[in-house]
Amino acid sequence: MIGNLARAFAAGVIVLTLGLSSAMAQPGARSGNPVPPVPADLEVGAGYSLFFKAHAIGTQDYVCLPSASGVAWKQIAPQATLYESFRGFSQQVATHFLSPNVDESGLLRPTWQHSFDSSRVWARVVQPSTDANYVEAGAIPWLLLAVVGDAAGPMGGDFLTRAKKIQRLNTSGGVAPATGCTQSTDLGALALVPYTADYFFYRAWPPQ
Repeated sequence: MIGNLARAFAAGVIVLTLGLSSAMAQPGARSGNPVPPVPADLEVGAGYSLFFKAHAIGTQDYVCLPSASGVAWKQIAPQATLYESFRGFSQQVATHFLSPNVDESGLLRPTWQHSFDSSRVWARVVQPSTDANYVEAGAIPWLLLAVVGDAAGPMGGDFLTRAKKIQRLNTSGGVAPATGCTQSTDLGALALVPYTADYFFYRAWPPQ
């Protein structure tokens, strides 16, 4: 009984997510939170439509490693939970982390996994931007990413596998610390720096 209710709830939330996403079918479509203006080199271009958007809350993770100047923070991974909000209700819809890309012989890539059907995509950065006209001071760059791998969930779920491009926008926080990695005794130190961002997922349009 409990298992059936859980499955029914998950199915209902997926339907809600699909409904919200279809309402944002084109970049810049008017919704509760439209795609913001972006630098020209972060535009997805023609032939794509927005089908999913979520707000991320998490950390950008750094480790102190040797560098040409001695030691320096190096980013190792993101860790974030993505949420979608509707009429005052927020629901976890995806997670974001680093994992081996099945389509690139296990190369580590940023990963997004849907919370309800477990579909996953991996992406590489195409273009970053720190343009002060768009990016908040002290925030990690905005990004345009290209999907380079995907995998269906264990039950065949494919919600995220349609994604071809991803934007990371509206960032806040997440930059490497200014302290804590200045000498050899700091090697191996970890820093988990809080950040927030909005992620926008685009599929090919018309569908291929």
